Amino acid sequence: MAGHRAKEHPHGADRLCEAGDHVYSRAVRRGRVPRRDAESVPCLLELALLHPDPDDMDWLVPTSPQEVMTRLLRGVYDEVSASQRRMGSAVAAFEWYAGLGPGLSQTSGAEGTAIRVLDGASRIQGALDEATEACTTEVLTVQPGGIRPEHELTEGLHRALALRGRGVRMRDLYTHVARHGQGLLNYLELMGDSVEARTLDEVIDRLIVFDRTVAFIPANADRTMALELRHPALVHYLVTAFERFWRLATPLTASLPDTGIEGISHREHSIAALLAEGHQDAVIAERLGISVRTCRAHIARLSETLGAASRTQLGVRIAQVGLDGPPQAADAASRSLNLPDQGFPTAR
Repeated sequence: MAGHRAKEHPHGADRLCEAGDHVYSRAVRRGRVPRRDAESVPCLLELALLHPDPDDMDWLVPTSPQEVMTRLLRGVYDEVSASQRRMGSAVAAFEWYAGLGPGLSQTSGAEGTAIRVLDGASRIQGALDEATEACTTEVLTVQPGGIRPEHELTEGLHRALALRGRGVRMRDLYTHVARHGQGLLNYLELMGDSVEARTLDEVIDRLIVFDRTVAFIPANADRTMALELRHPALVHYLVTAFERFWRLATPLTASLPDTGIEGISHREHSIAALLAEGHQDAVIAERLGISVRTCRAHIARLSETLGAASRTQLGVRIAQVGLDGPPQAADAASRSLNLPDQGFPTAR
């Protein structure tokens, strides 16, 4: 019961609720109040501002304001003393650590802030929020993987809306697979012309750059740690990489280029090119943002379309029809499924 009352009146004696203020003020003026008047404000009894009248238990008498003030000041004094002790301990500890490295200069600390390690989701989120608030002109992002989960888009929506409200322009790079996510399409429709999106067969790992002055990249495989980069040379390098990927990417509003071979999709061409480089199914799936199961289904369709009975034969067929290069570099007009001395099925 006490816990229930405490939740209803979450305050201390220094800041009474409105009802408690009225009852306690009346008790101080009159010397006592009927117990029933305090039934709606149990906080006064819990804080010992009212206590039963020894002569009549149906009445409550107030604790004197001077006694309450003394009690409160004693508590404040104890808190201040504890804070001073903690401060002294912290200063002493760090003075001792500072003495371990006499060769360190003040400038080394400033340089250290050029690369900051963010450990844990809360620190990463806090740093992103700070960068978002400080951003005034442009945000560049690379979003690897496949279809963006709804919860990821929702988590970042408040930052995107805040940026849009300040007129900040945003450019996002995704893999082609992300085109099939309705959540992404809804997000881009909501953001309007403040966000421009393009897609590639594969992109680099996650990257966020604010105003070309601060960048965030993952620091481990499961993305529970991140690096906050403010070194101008590092940020410039990442922006240059982004711009080159951006130039090669296809606008989300445009269709993907045709392979020029009936029965082979753009994605299957991408898989064929990676197979020709010798990559395993799991690696191909990760780079294109699809599941291993989906990747293997595409490989099976490639084998059927190209008439290959084995992986080795599939590699030969891929090279013969010119699918061993990236889709953008392929000459669709020169490709044909009718290979020399081979009787392939043309299409499913």
